[in-house]
Amino acid sequence: MHGPTSPGWLLVALCAATGAYCLLRMRSSVEEQRRAAGGEALMGFGMAAMAVPGEAFSPPAWTWPLYAAVFGAAALRALWAARGSPHHLHHLVGSAAMVYMAVAMSASPGFPVSPGSPGPQHAHGGTGVPLLTGVLLLYFTGYVLIGGVRLVPAPALAGPRTVRWGDRPELARACRLSMGIAMVAMLLSL
Repeated sequence: MHGPTSPGWLLVALCAATGAYCLLRMRSSVEEQRRAAGGEALMGFGMAAMAVPGEAFSPPAWTWPLYAAVFGAAALRALWAARGSPHHLHHLVGSAAMVYMAVAMSASPGFPVSPGSPGPQHAHGGTGVPLLTGVLLLYFTGYVLIGGVRLVPAPALAGPRTVRWGDRPELARACRLSMGIAMVAMLLSL
């Protein structure tokens, strides 16, 4: 690695690749998968943009309220969609975490999100981990651990079948897992 910006660029690449695959999943023939993929693509690209190292690009001050508004709208949409599917509760928590990080970054200008980047020690007005950051870290750490277990392949019940790239459930789970890992890394840097 070449200094503190390398982990940030790796996080950008991971989130952007995940967002790109989620765009591919939006072409699925399954309506529920298309809807979930749209929210996940937004999350992947939003996380990629938020993770760009501060040494490479310092976004203007209006960027953070814009992030908060976009992900606030995504959180409201996920709340509405959660009436029919509990999976959308995870999208709600993820969108709310993005709003939280955008607000935290607007409160401390120049604050880098990239893991390994030197950040202010008292970004939230005190020492230690703020309560909401800790709760979000626990949630996403649990999500990552459970998601990792779910990636363990189950024995095939049916014979081999051809599945389009956008309809592969194991790839969708891997994308969700990678975004969960990225969220943990971003929250750790707060």
